[in-house]
Amino acid sequence: MILERTRAASIYLAGPLRELCASVAPDVTFAELDRTLLVNTVDLKRGTQVVWGLPGLRDVNVIDAIYASSALPGFFPPGEIHGRQCVDGGVVDNLPVGIAGRGMDAVIAVDTGSSSLVTEEDIAANGFTAIYMRAATTMMHALQLQPLERWSSPPMILIRPAVSHIEWFSFTAADELMEAGYRAAVEALAHYDACLSARTGIFPRAPVRLTVDQDKCIGCTLCVTLAPQLMALDRKGKAYAKKTRVQWSAADGDFVNHCPTLAIEAIPVGKERQNQPEGTDASAAASGPS
Repeated sequence: MILERTRAASIYLAGPLRELCASVAPDVTFAELDRTLLVNTVDLKRGTQVVWGLPGLRDVNVIDAIYASSALPGFFPPGEIHGRQCVDGGVVDNLPVGIAGRGMDAVIAVDTGSSSLVTEEDIAANGFTAIYMRAATTMMHALQLQPLERWSSPPMILIRPAVSHIEWFSFTAADELMEAGYRAAVEALAHYDACLSARTGIFPRAPVRLTVDQDKCIGCTLCVTLAPQLMALDRKGKAYAKKTRVQWSAADGDFVNHCPTLAIEAIPVGKERQNQPEGTDASAAASGPS
C-alpha cells in the first residue's frame, strides 16, 4: 500500500482546486482579456519557468494557467497546458517582480509567501511533514529574496502581510488573512507618492539602527559575506556595522537572522526609546542582546 501510494501524483485531488480557480477566474484565453495578466508557472519536463500571458503565450485558458500556478508539487497534480505539465511558479521564482516590472513606471508587489521565518521549536519531533514544510518554507524564503536584493528598477511598493504564523494548508483563517492583508496594504500604500517620485528602490523605507554585541560575536564572517556593503571585521576579527543607521525596506536585513549567535540587532529608529530600560540612553539600549 505504501509503495502504491508513492506512485500517486499528489496528496490532494485536482478537482476541488480547479473548481475554486474556475469560481474566481473567467473561462477565456489570455488574448481575450481587456488587461494584461501574467501567470507564473514551471514546466516540470524541462525544469523551466513559463509565464502565461506574455507574447506568444496568450492562446491558453486562464483557468488552466491559474490552476497550474496554484499546484504546489506533491500536494496537487500538475496542470496540463498545451502538452506542458506545469506547477507552482514558486519552484523557480516565488515573487516574479522582474517580469512584472518590464516597461512599468512602478510595481506593487504583494508577498504572502515566506517573507519572514519565525523560529520554530521541536520541528524534528513532529514528523516528516513538519520537516519537509519547514525546509520548503526556508527554500522559498531564500528564493524570493534574490530578485529583491538586486532590484534596480522601477520603484516598488512591497506589501508583506504578517501571515507567516498561519500554516500553508489552514482553511479556517480566511478572515484573519484578509484583515492582515488590508492592514499591510494601507500601511505600505501610504508611501505611494514617495515611490512614484523615486527612480528606483523598494518602499516603504524607514531608518534602522544596526548594532553588534561584541561579546556574542564569534567572528564567523557570515554577515560580511552576506552583506559586505554594511558589515566588516575589525582587527580582533569581530564584526561591526560600517553604518550604524541605515534606510531599510522590508526586503533588507535578512543577514541579521543568519548570525549563529544572534549578535546582530536591527532596531527601527523611534522604537529604541520605547524599548530601553528607564535611566539608559538609546545607544546603550540598542547594543544589548538580540
